[in-house]
Amino acid sequence: MKKILLVFGTRPEAIKMAPVVKEFQQHRNMFDVKVCVTAQHREMLDQVLHFFEIKPDFDLNVMHPNQDLFDVTSKVLLGIRDVLKTYSPDLVLVHGDTTTSMVAALAAFYLNIKVAHVEAGLRTYNLKSPWPEEMNRQFTDRISDYYFAPTELSKNNLLKEHVEENKISITGNTVIDALMFVVDKINESEQTQIEIEKVLTSAGYNVSDRPYILVTGHRRENFGKGFLSICQAIKEMSFLYPHIDIVYPVHLNPNVRNPVYEILKDVSNVFLIDPLDYLPFVYLMKQSTLILTDSGGVQEEAPSLGKPVLVMRDTTERPEAVSAGTVKLVGTDKSKIVAEVKRLLDDPEAYRAMSQANNPYGDGNASKRIVEFVLNQNEIKPGIHS
Repeated sequence: MKKILLVFGTRPEAIKMAPVVKEFQQHRNMFDVKVCVTAQHREMLDQVLHFFEIKPDFDLNVMHPNQDLFDVTSKVLLGIRDVLKTYSPDLVLVHGDTTTSMVAALAAFYLNIKVAHVEAGLRTYNLKSPWPEEMNRQFTDRISDYYFAPTELSKNNLLKEHVEENKISITGNTVIDALMFVVDKINESEQTQIEIEKVLTSAGYNVSDRPYILVTGHRRENFGKGFLSICQAIKEMSFLYPHIDIVYPVHLNPNVRNPVYEILKDVSNVFLIDPLDYLPFVYLMKQSTLILTDSGGVQEEAPSLGKPVLVMRDTTERPEAVSAGTVKLVGTDKSKIVAEVKRLLDDPEAYRAMSQANNPYGDGNASKRIVEFVLNQNEIKPGIHS
């Protein structure tokens, strides 16, 4: 029986890895599956674990106030070392571009344990954007053994970097698996929708017939001047469109919360609420008019819901959605953000073109493809780590 360890630490990772955990657990006769969380995001991670009914076998609980990347990196590295020596897995699965993923892959590499990278091959080729995520992702790919690429483009990136083709599987993105699960849960029950709306009301926004723009933002490269510009753009939009609400679940990081609340707290049609559980957040996406974000996951999810996405970044490691027309980069320049929002709100044809484009990120079966690939790798043998 192959021993599989899945490692993740942030809310986005948890959302994207939950379907993979669930799929591996469907094959208990073939796999001994364990989950390790670093809790790089504590509260937001726990929300997702609770929703997907995942109980970690190992919890490093590395999150502490005012820590920096040096603290997170060292804590995760030492904590994962002990987990790997205790459990001795045959394969470690990590996800995406977080410090947790990069360090967990490094720890496994140090112990000659094979590493599989979920959501491999995404690139901007600019180590400063997104920062430090681009470096994390490239580093993780460099020391991985198997690669689950969400798209043909991400596979081609890996091939250009001399990764062997038989080590790569194009799976689609697991976030679509998670999204479809949640949308089905919402659609199948009117009572669920009522309960979600109660949660949103308690959080500070009462969903009504008024249209609204959903905003998310948390990227480190936008801290400081970038977030000030984003907030000024939101404020201007609120005055231009007083009949439209702007709903912003604000990340807990003080580098985000401080400028957001300083500039927007008294604007009547801007609703600043705390981060949401995944279920109500998907509901907010589903009911929104359009989405402003710097999140990678939202770039992948929103097109499946028919929502135009304006990305408040200068680069994206997800250019497929830009090519498909579902996503547009607007950076953090105030005038550009406002101009693009106006274009979508004032031009029905522009809105229709973005909302009806196809999502290039998958069909909801990525997790199945990942498990099938691992099942077919004869070189992953119990007890052999070299």
